[in-house]
Amino acid sequence: MIGSVRASAYTIPTDAPEGDGTFAWDSTTLVLVEVSADGVTGTGWTYGSPACATVVTHDLASVVEGRDPMDVGGAWNAMRSALRNIGRPGVAGMALSAVDCALWDLKARLLELPLHRLLGAVHDSVPVYGSGGFTTYDDRQLADQLTGWVSQGIPRVKIKIGESFGTRSDRDLARVAQARSVIGSDVELYVDANGGYTVGQACRVASRLSSYDVTWFEEPVSSDDLAGLRVVRDQTAIDVTAGEYGYDLAYFSRMAPAVDCLQSDVTRCGGITELLRIAALAEAHGLQLSGHCAPGLHLAALSAIPNLRHLEWFHDHTRIESTLFEGLPLPTNGTATPPATPGHGLTWLPTAAANYRVA
Repeated sequence: MIGSVRASAYTIPTDAPEGDGTFAWDSTTLVLVEVSADGVTGTGWTYGSPACATVVTHDLASVVEGRDPMDVGGAWNAMRSALRNIGRPGVAGMALSAVDCALWDLKARLLELPLHRLLGAVHDSVPVYGSGGFTTYDDRQLADQLTGWVSQGIPRVKIKIGESFGTRSDRDLARVAQARSVIGSDVELYVDANGGYTVGQACRVASRLSSYDVTWFEEPVSSDDLAGLRVVRDQTAIDVTAGEYGYDLAYFSRMAPAVDCLQSDVTRCGGITELLRIAALAEAHGLQLSGHCAPGLHLAALSAIPNLRHLEWFHDHTRIESTLFEGLPLPTNGTATPPATPGHGLTWLPTAAANYRVA
């Protein structure tokens, strides 16, 4: 039986100021969940407010403790019910996601299986794309980061744009031009506006992005503007994508008809349990699924998804997960392979994390 569910939070400064078209930050908080049974501990995490840890300990731990660790689906249903009156989206959804991921890790470790084998691997490795390219970077920083990804053999990269078209549009497009110049013609170039444009602005930007052979236009408008996403998608040959802020299956059901590829974040969407359902929903709409950030948690789950596009190898999260955990694989030839060790394969390093703890 599950004996304990614990949560803690760690705030890690960025290695340089980071920002996109709508937000800027200088630190990132990881909320860790540890679930133990029979002397074995599974870990899961999310990136969000330390309040996620409070939801885990106050609202979710009691409905998970005492359950059979093999029955992850039953624990997930119990957690969803426990969140009814406080709301599933946002902080509560992140908390549920972290516990669910920890439960899957625990189950695999108890069975002494790599998690991707327990889930039923479809792919031996997961394609990745280098992601960062923050609007706060100067030309040198951007060039250095892009060059680093390409030198690792990553054949697809993404930068941030969306700094208010009309006043900063020249910089948006200049940075796209610089990126294309740095990476050459053989590497795929993606952009992410983080919802920074209006529909008209996004359409005008898309018409100019095609000259730089951009193939991925993420959140050209707000993810809440499904009609706007459809308009942009219908006016460009570039793939229009969104979904990272989805917290439940119904959200993705509404979004699927408005995009060319669904994104999902296992640390927000309801964990691995819900991620697998979202992938099936995407396939029913003829879409692929792309994993958003948190590479250490995504690798095993995405390996089990037939309609996989790729995984975001996000600069901030790869740096954090390489610091606070042991075992994060390095990409090789544009793909990352899930560890062959039990569970998701990452080992928490409490000593390395101690100085960052905030809750």
